[in-house]
Order: sequence, then structure tokens, then C-alpha cells
Amino acid sequence: MLEVSGVSYRVGALEILRDVSFCLNRGEVVGLAGSSGAGKTTLLRIFTGQITPETGKIYYQGVAQKWPFPAHNFPIGAIHHQPELVDSLDITSNVFLGHELCWPIPFLEVPNRGRMEVETRRILNELDLYLDNLRMPVGYLSNEQRHLIAIAKTMIRPLELVLVDDPSIFLNYPYQQKLLALIRSWQNAGASVIFASDNLDHLFAVADRIIVLQQGRLVADTPTDQTSRENIVGAMIDAADRKQRTPTIWALDSYFQARKQAEILRHNQMLLEQNLAAQDVLNRRLVDQLAEQVKALDAANLALQNAQRRLLTERELERKRLARELHDEMIQALLGLSYQLEGIRDKAVKKQPIGDDLNDVREGIRELVDSLRRVCRDLRPPTIDSLGLGAALQSYTQEWSARTGIRVELVLEAQVGRLPESIELSIFRIVQESLSNVWKHSSADCVRITLCHPSPRKLLMTIADNGIGIPDEFDLVEVSRSGHYGLLGISERVTLMGGKLNLRNQIDGGLIIEVEIPHPKVSG
Repeated sequence: MLEVSGVSYRVGALEILRDVSFCLNRGEVVGLAGSSGAGKTTLLRIFTGQITPETGKIYYQGVAQKWPFPAHNFPIGAIHHQPELVDSLDITSNVFLGHELCWPIPFLEVPNRGRMEVETRRILNELDLYLDNLRMPVGYLSNEQRHLIAIAKTMIRPLELVLVDDPSIFLNYPYQQKLLALIRSWQNAGASVIFASDNLDHLFAVADRIIVLQQGRLVADTPTDQTSRENIVGAMIDAADRKQRTPTIWALDSYFQARKQAEILRHNQMLLEQNLAAQDVLNRRLVDQLAEQVKALDAANLALQNAQRRLLTERELERKRLARELHDEMIQALLGLSYQLEGIRDKAVKKQPIGDDLNDVREGIRELVDSLRRVCRDLRPPTIDSLGLGAALQSYTQEWSARTGIRVELVLEAQVGRLPESIELSIFRIVQESLSNVWKHSSADCVRITLCHPSPRKLLMTIADNGIGIPDEFDLVEVSRSGHYGLLGISERVTLMGGKLNLRNQIDGGLIIEVEIPHPKVSG
């Protein structure tokens, strides 16, 4: 669909883009990531024909194009970071500006105002934007409404290529999801999309490939399913040794906080180069920023040490429990069976009836097998390997409900299917630990477990009970210090999968645990 070769652009001595080259396939969504000032907006403005680069070539559907790129000659739409609207024109006129619907009059182009208003109303309804007066000048609208009008402009005609310079920072969450759904619909219709965004969750939700720009250079171009947030962030901020990063570090702070710190450091570095007179002051600021980074890394290292120490302790306790269970139950049961068999042998020698004794031995062996199966199931559920996560959860929850008397409702979306082994096992352990907490602490008589895909690359699991919930002043760290590690273990498993954990009390009582897990895209 689009091929870019060696595109460079500078403003004065400042080089904005440096030798950028990549291809965009038909029906492909390419995410464009990069820190502020990396060149994302400039690159998209080149594709809309608003900027002419100094060097480079561009091919649209295999045909070389002249500069500036004549985007207006092709079915190409653009959503700019700041909406490009004419404030004095009304809503309908802005939506159809340059693509007016006209009456079928030969040799005359007379706009069909009524038809355009009907289409505008339909498109705005799709975006859940309801305006009473479509003849209101857009200058009177709120900032969010103006961005939605700009999005509506791209929905009035079929497009082959859509350029999105992420406006989501100006939109609330439902409208952000509308934008992501719109990108998926363009892709389903066969259009190609270049989506620039600072929100990695959004890029991972819709992009097939992610391109990373750093100071105007293309430093990464990788399929979404073969990378991670950690790798993308590392490429954005030029991390020297990304392999030593661990998900636990990212659990200490959100990505946007890390990005903010990186941008402050980069900005200070630029100011140092441009203003030598302020070098001493800025150096002190830079040192302070680095000290804060080191302090955060020290805290992360301490957290890792504590986690390692606790894991070793829990492993020894688990071994101790297992050894005690094997000794007190299994070995004693085997000794008992041995004594019974000796008695049967004596009876057989004396030709006494042994039928009842054999039945007792048979029953003892069955109980021993059941106990061994339970121990093995606790160590690793065998049904996960053979039948998958869904079958393992159904088997476990039924057995747990029969043992505890607590009703379990298990709702599994049909599209969940088989997942990577590590994800399936982690989800199973989270359910195990959650149900254990319900039994021990919640006083609940019902638990509802759901597993579904809210988006192609995200798995959502909820575990809700009707018990007493958690205190308002609940602190996971304090609970862990008191020796209760269940929720901490759940939190760590979620972090290692790159997911998000949310604990909250329900309005009608009880605790709900929400776990969002990213994983490779699930085909429709």
C-alpha cells in the first residue's frame, strides 16, 4: 500500500527525521510509538502532504509519487492530534468539507444539505455523540466534541489508508474505545492504518506491527505478537541493557511515569547542549533526576530480594507440607495395607475366609489412589496439558465446591480456546489462590468466575464473591508483612504476565478481583 524510503526532514539545524524507511501492507495496522519529539507527527504530516521532506522517496500502491505527497488525490483520511476544523462553519459543513454530497444535476454541483445532515447524524450516533443542532458552528463545541467531529470526517467515505495522530488524550475512556473499534473496522474493510500513540495499551490492542521512532530515527519495526511493552519502552528511551529489566520493576510504577522521567532527562540533556550558560544548574537537576532513578531501582531491587526470599520460604514450607502429607497419610496407609495383607496371608494358610479382608484392602487402595491424585492435582493439574485451561477450571471448581459447600459459577467465553502454557498455568494458580482466600476469609456462599476477551489481545478474568469484602484501609504490603501472601502471590503472577490487577468491594457486598492479561492476538 505504502513504501517510504530514506525520508529525512530538518528545521534549521534540528534534524526531525533521519533516513526513515518502512513499508505498509494492505489491510495492515502499523502502530507508531516514540517519545515526545521523536518525529511521529512530522512523519504523518508528510503523508498528508502538509510537509515536504528534504530527501527520500514515497510509493503509493507501487507508484512513485512527487513531493509534496498528493494525498488529496487518493482515498486517504487523517485524524490529526489537534482537529483541523473551520470554526466559523457548522458541524455538517465541517464533516463533509471537500467531499460534499450534491444533487444529481448535470454540470452543476449543488450540495444536498438534507442528505448530508442525515449522514452526519448517523455517523455521530455511531460515535455516541448526540448534538441537538447540526448547524451550530464548531467553534462553540467542547474540545472533546471537536475531536469527535474530526473523527467523523474520516467516516463519510471508504478509505484505503487512514493516518491517526492519536487524539485519545483528549477523549474519555468510552470514546477511546470507540476510536480503537473504528480502527479495527477500517482494517476489516481492507484499509491500511498508521496509528501514532503514546498509549502502549492502545497500540498493542489494534496494531499488527509497531514501529518505534527515537530522535527521528527508526529504531524498531517488529510484529506486535513478537514484542512486549518492555521492549517497546526500552527502544523509546534507548535502554542499554533491556534484558535485565524484569516485570517487577514495571509493577512499581506505571509506564507513563517512566516515560515522564525519561522525557525530563532528555529535555534537560537538550537544554544542556543548547544553553552552555546554564550548564551548572541543569547538571545539578540532571544529577537529581538520576538520583531519583537510582533510588527507584534500589527499591525495585529490594522488592526483588524480598520476593526471592519469600519464594524460597514458601517452597520449603510446601515441601514440608508435602513430606508430612506423604508420611502421615500415604506411608501410614501403605503400612496399614501391608499389615492387612500379612493377616490375609495367615488366614489363607489356615484356610480361613478372606473375602471381607480383600474388600477392605481394595477399598484402602482406592482411598490411597484418590489421595495421591489429589496431591498430584495440587502440584500440577493434569487436565491442563491434555484438555486445556477450561477443562481444568471446570474440574477443579466442581471438586472445590463439593469439598467446601460454596457454590461456584464458572463462565468461560467460547473464544478463549487454548492459551500459551505459562498463561494457562498462571490463571489456574490465580483461581486456586483466590478460592483458597474465599474459603478462609470471605464468609461467602457463592463465587462467580468469568474469563473473556474484551479485545483481541487482552484476556479479562474476574473472580467475585458475596462475602464480607476487604477493609477500606486494606494495604497489600501490610497484609503481606503479617504473613498472608495469597493476594501478593496473585499480584506477582499478574505482573509477570505483564497484566493489571484490580481489587475492589462490590456495591452489594463481597470482593471482586479483576485481572487483565495481554497475550498474542486471538483470531476472530
